[in-house]
Formats: sequence, C-alpha cells, structure tokens
Amino acid sequence: MAKILVYNNSSNRMETYYRGETEAMPYNSGRSLTVSEFRGSSNTGLLWTDRRAMQAWNSFRYIYGRPIYVGFAFKRPWEGGHGTLSQHYAGLAFDVGQNLNSEERDRMRNLAISSGIWNYVEPAYLTPRWVHFDERQTVSGYPIVRTGSRGVYVCILQDALTTLGYDTGGLDGVFGVKTRDSVIAYQNKNGFSADGIVGNLTWNTIMPDVVGKGASNTTVLPTNS
Repeated sequence: MAKILVYNNSSNRMETYYRGETEAMPYNSGRSLTVSEFRGSSNTGLLWTDRRAMQAWNSFRYIYGRPIYVGFAFKRPWEGGHGTLSQHYAGLAFDVGQNLNSEERDRMRNLAISSGIWNYVEPAYLTPRWVHFDERQTVSGYPIVRTGSRGVYVCILQDALTTLGYDTGGLDGVFGVKTRDSVIAYQNKNGFSADGIVGNLTWNTIMPDVVGKGASNTTVLPTNS
C-alpha cells in the first residue's frame, strides 16, 4: 500500500490517497497507469504527482490507443537515478516505450510532440532507446517556491531538507512556517542570502547535496514503505 500525495492544480490543494500496487493512480482513467507502473524502481512507500500530469497521461494514452510500457516514472531525490533537477523527482515525468523498436518509438515521440499534450518531449538524440515526456512547470530546472507555495516541488524541497536533517514539520507539499525556517537555516549554513525563498541558487545547491545519497535517519518514510 502506497501513500500518494497529489497536488490538485484546479483547487490549489494537496490531496492524500492510499492505493495498492495494482490499483490505478489517482485521477487515472481506464486503469492505464497503476501505482506499480508509476513507482517503477522506486522503493519508497510515499509517492507524489499532480492532477495535471495524470490528466495529460490519460489524454495521451487515449490518442495513442494502446498500452504504454513505463520503464521509469517516479523517484525520490535521495534515491537518485536521474539528474539533479530531474522532473522524475517531481512525479511529472515518464520514460516509456523501452519495449518498442526504434520506428515505433519515433511514432510515439512524434505523436507526443504533435499532440501538444506534454510541456516537454525529449529529442530522440538524448533518449534513443525510450521516449521521455513530462509536465514540467519551467523551461528547465525547478520553479521558485516560497511561503504559501503548494505542490510537487515543495514535496521535493521538504524531502531534501528532512533527509539533510532539517525539520520541515513533515512532508505534505505545503510551504509553511517550518519549511521556511528550515530553508533559512540551510541558506545560512551555505552562506546564502537567507530570505527563505528557494530559487536557482538554493535548488542548485540542495539537490546535489541529496540526490542519490540514500535515506537518512531523518528522512520521512511512512510505516508501510
């Protein structure tokens, strides 16, 4: 059983679901994406994504018209496996089609581009053996988050901070007072302007600090993980 945090882009609220491995992801239609498929090789019992990404998957799966093999989707930052500012850590990215031949992958990639469903589709020269598409919120990297922010990028931040030993008050995707205090403490430790706002400098420092380092004794891990 996985605990799944979903940012509802329509209501600006974080939602919590509990689903078994063979059950459909929240907001998934037709059971075309199970928890196990979304989890991929992640070993954590806590996952996150947003409603918009699930709806994009539904739309693309519908126009593609057949099952889609998912090789990689979600990872928590401390598990590693992707670049330091990967959208996989946000639960917004899919690496798919590893079971297809090159012609079929090209067809899928071209459809992903022409459909306009995804915010980003990786070019073939970067992913020759799979197709990558995602619902990133910025052209590259992660967006600025601050007090009052909600969503998957706040989940990434809280996960990184708690793994590094800072108390964010939990991992809920809501940038509150304790998360801000933790950001300020991290910024002070690293000699930054301690404004409690997480922009490029803080992101580009905290993510290399935590990506692939493994869980620590302060990492938020649900009892069923």
